[in-house]
Amino acid sequence: MGDYAGERAVVLGGSMAGVLAARVLAERYREVLVVDRDTVVGVHEARRGTPHTQHAHSLHGRGQLVLEELFPGLTGELAAAGVPTGDLGEMRWYFNGRKLAPARTGLVSVTAPRPFLEGCVRARVAALPNVAFMQGHDIVGLLTSPGKDRVTGVKVQNRALGSDEQELTADLVVDATGRGSRTPAWLLQLGYQRPEEDRVSVGLAYTSRTYRTRPEWFEGVQSINPVASPAHPRGAFFGQIGRDVCILSLTGLLGDHPPTDPEGFLEFARSLPIPEIYEAVADGEALTDPVSFRFPASVRRRYERLTRFPAGLLLLGDSVCSFNPVYGQGMSVAALEALTLRDHLHRDGGAVDPAAYLRDIARIVDVPWEVSAGGDLDFPGVEGKRTPKVRIGNSFIARVQYAATKDPRVTDAYLRIAGLMDPPTALMRPGMVAKVLRHAVRRPEPGPAVHAAPVERRDGTRRAA
Repeated sequence: MGDYAGERAVVLGGSMAGVLAARVLAERYREVLVVDRDTVVGVHEARRGTPHTQHAHSLHGRGQLVLEELFPGLTGELAAAGVPTGDLGEMRWYFNGRKLAPARTGLVSVTAPRPFLEGCVRARVAALPNVAFMQGHDIVGLLTSPGKDRVTGVKVQNRALGSDEQELTADLVVDATGRGSRTPAWLLQLGYQRPEEDRVSVGLAYTSRTYRTRPEWFEGVQSINPVASPAHPRGAFFGQIGRDVCILSLTGLLGDHPPTDPEGFLEFARSLPIPEIYEAVADGEALTDPVSFRFPASVRRRYERLTRFPAGLLLLGDSVCSFNPVYGQGMSVAALEALTLRDHLHRDGGAVDPAAYLRDIARIVDVPWEVSAGGDLDFPGVEGKRTPKVRIGNSFIARVQYAATKDPRVTDAYLRIAGLMDPPTALMRPGMVAKVLRHAVRRPEPGPAVHAAPVERRDGTRRAA
């Protein structure tokens, strides 16, 4: 086998986490096979298996750096194709109804349409000589050794009518099928325990629509983002995603979901705590109809706590932890997990110890889970366990967000945590605490909402109030 750790690795799922896994597996396996139920190679548009990709996404901070490491020149390639890139701190951010002071953080944010970004990354992986994609195939189940202590492959079935099951033997199987992963059920069938789950029920929905961009809408910034807070629970991401195309993704929690009819969509936009988004799109040229995606709960599967786990099986991405998407962490976490997989593949001749690997993945998940799950628990109606650490942390973060409206150095520190560059404890350094407390000794009251007035159409009629 030369320098290879094995003959074949099989990746289940061809979305971002799956192609990142395939990229690093290709360094150590003679053949890497990616299985997906959809046609994925050459696809740059949203597909049936990934409805969430129709909504606003961004790759920023640590995630952008990792993808640039794995795919040199990718950011430049995207920019040349018209994808906006810019500094994360120079976007227009609103927290608690107040605008953060802009800051040059040095963290690049790429606001590509998610299907286009995935398509570019997938094309790079598909071009590797030892990677192949098995498209249009359902994943039926796992193959195991007689003692069920090792996964030896996977059973798949072509989705064409009348097709027979096919067995794919493999030295390693990686589950990157996302939040719908069947590994918990497979483990139970094989005589193992299901992993415990941490769950934070948010009842979130996105509703999104694309528009023809007008230059005056953004005034040189990449996006305008009023982030939901307990006092202003309706949020939005309004950003440029191409040379003359932008997307508006409205967000609502706990069943307060943005409508999909055009008039209801606009009225939801008008209810945001800042007026400029509604004022921009109320008479804008819509390119698509509103489309919605629901996200009931953030779920973390605690595989690292299992005392038994079969050899030859690993997991990555949303199969391990599915975060509330408003925090923009999913792709970055998957990228960091891919680097962890790479590290394990290059140790001890490539024989990955699942227990050690899953412990390391859990350490990667810890910080973004603390940020997103803890932040969600600041909303009174969100179901989950509110520890003293969560309550104290949310109270302090509210002070940080207020201080960031006054001091760009606080904005920089806060967004470095959002970009997964620094841990939350970085905000507790004495100098930063002093900056925060200088502006907010007590938890500040939220900023007032400033709702837009109905906008007159070009034909002289008015939008309903």
